[in-house]
Amino acid sequence: MKIGEVAREAGVSVDTVRFYERRGVLPAAGRRPSGYRVFDASAVSRIRAAKALQELGFTLDEVAGALRSHDAGGATCASERWRLEAVVERIDARIAELARARDLAARSLADCRSGDCRFPTGLSF
Repeated sequence: MKIGEVAREAGVSVDTVRFYERRGVLPAAGRRPSGYRVFDASAVSRIRAAKALQELGFTLDEVAGALRSHDAGGATCASERWRLEAVVERIDARIAELARARDLAARSLADCRSGDCRFPTGLSF
């Protein structure tokens, strides 16, 4: 398959396919004598799998690592669980960070509504 076909089938841009290839998410494509990349049909499902992992919260490096582990064979739920645990921990930390920011913003808004408009930075309005 040509790169445009892979991109279209996977629902991504041609640039994304090239980027995934550079980052090791996709194995290096073969080349025609003309220099055009040639992918096999499995590239589409691999891109879809990578996008699904990213939607779960995996970083691109984590996606590449998980796919390499799968490719090497022997990857099991038990051997790969740590990857999901790391994602959940990162999401929990981000949720806590957002909750702190929301609380601060809500307090500032309450102050503003009561006529004491100042931001935590010391700015007054």
